[in-house]
Amino acid sequence: MTDAAVTRERATARPAPADAAGPGGRPSAPPAVRARRPALILLVPACLAALLALLPLGYLGVRALERGPAYAWDVVADARTLSLLGRSLGLALTVVALSLLIGVSLAWLTVRTDLPGARAWAVLATLPLAVPSYVAAFAWLSASRQLAGFTGAVLALTLVSFPYVYLPVAAVLRGIDAAQEEAARSLGLGPAAVFRRVTLPQLRPAAAGGALLVALYVLSDFGAVSLLRYDTFTRAIHTSYRASFDRTPAAALSVVLVLLTVALVAAEARTRGRAGHARTGSGTARPALPARLGPWRAPALAWCAAVAAVSVAFPLGTLGYWLTAGNSGSWEPGLLLDTALATLGVAAAGAVFTALLALPVGVLAARHHGRGARLLEQASYAGHALPGITVALALVFFAVRYAYPLYQELPLLVGAYAVLFLPVAVAATRAAVLQAPPVLEDVARSLGRSPLRVLREVTVPLAAPGVAAGTALTFVVIMKELPATLLLRPTGMDTLATRLWTETATGSFAAAAPYAAALILLAAIPSYLLGRHRA
Repeated sequence: MTDAAVTRERATARPAPADAAGPGGRPSAPPAVRARRPALILLVPACLAALLALLPLGYLGVRALERGPAYAWDVVADARTLSLLGRSLGLALTVVALSLLIGVSLAWLTVRTDLPGARAWAVLATLPLAVPSYVAAFAWLSASRQLAGFTGAVLALTLVSFPYVYLPVAAVLRGIDAAQEEAARSLGLGPAAVFRRVTLPQLRPAAAGGALLVALYVLSDFGAVSLLRYDTFTRAIHTSYRASFDRTPAAALSVVLVLLTVALVAAEARTRGRAGHARTGSGTARPALPARLGPWRAPALAWCAAVAAVSVAFPLGTLGYWLTAGNSGSWEPGLLLDTALATLGVAAAGAVFTALLALPVGVLAARHHGRGARLLEQASYAGHALPGITVALALVFFAVRYAYPLYQELPLLVGAYAVLFLPVAVAATRAAVLQAPPVLEDVARSLGRSPLRVLREVTVPLAAPGVAAGTALTFVVIMKELPATLLLRPTGMDTLATRLWTETATGSFAAAAPYAAALILLAAIPSYLLGRHRA
């Protein structure tokens, strides 16, 4: 009998606690019903989060059908739309494949081998999160005009998005109990078979979740593809919005992008499967002994150094050049400081609000495998693949018609951040809860704890490190957000991203460089902490 079973047997032998009795001293609901109550507690806030994420879809429905279904269908069925679909999918799949290659390989090298300086390489592997895609695109474009187009877009987007794969995979590799792999080896399995049958099934949910975030990031990117002049859905939607007062074509293209997002989320859910990998026995997980690289040590070091050079050193070196050698325009330290403080304030507010919305959705996705939980999780991804300008216009439409006091106020901007980046926090929360043994929650319920107390005293404390990491990651991506911030920021407020874009749009690269450097520096701090925490 396992430790958990013994604990349950002893708990059921005790007299029922006072709060387990119903009116008149009668027993409360059966244990099976009591076990479902956490879902009821989480259901209301999770539904509110899903409704906020789905709000842009309501706007798209109104706009797309404004001139009738036939007109919208003509836009969707146009040959150019099919071309955009192929180009967007091709870019996303290529970046996902390269991000999986880089992220998984770096995670394995820094966590499971005797790689020299593994902790330093782990930190360097997270720092690309601090580099906005449009800054990376500008750095490569300034180095060679030949990189404009598909090649440059793949290069820039891969080098800023592979940490979305690296971080969750490294966390899972660090948490796998070495006893499971040792048991497999004792049964006669070789290293390759152990990896395929024991390690890989535990990595698959984290790798699939990271790949999904990369794909959604690529599909929603606007800055890099615009600078590199590669036509995708986001660039076409932005051009349509700017070129005409007729919003129907842009809304119809956005609907196609939403459907593509739903298909990707469904594919990720199927790849992830329903299995969990939390330990239920006694004791604590024992880390695996590092694998010896031997003659592969030099190639492994060269690989890590090459990734760090092209993803971190090169964009920083480009900015350093413009800071020292550029002469177009000037900048004011006071304005830079005010802009940096405003950026930190809105990013912190957006990250905390998004984390609070993601908590019930992530817990439901990890602990309940019913159709309702899956729908709520998938609904939370709705806004992430939409261009920021579409989400911003949807919230402007809502505020002007139904909540005018919120128009061009900070809460509306924070709400846009939550819609755009809720999947980042949900994925981190779900992964953290999956790592927490569910038997501890069962024991707490069997001892008479209410569902709310179980959530507050068991589930949240166990998942807190992962939730905090997700909040930090959300903070980083909010700092870099551009299109929604351009449209929704309160009057007179600028962030580092908007100032950087304004200066770049006028060709003042030297004047834009201080804002780009400040943005990377501020975003690098939580990225560095994420790397140290997971190293």
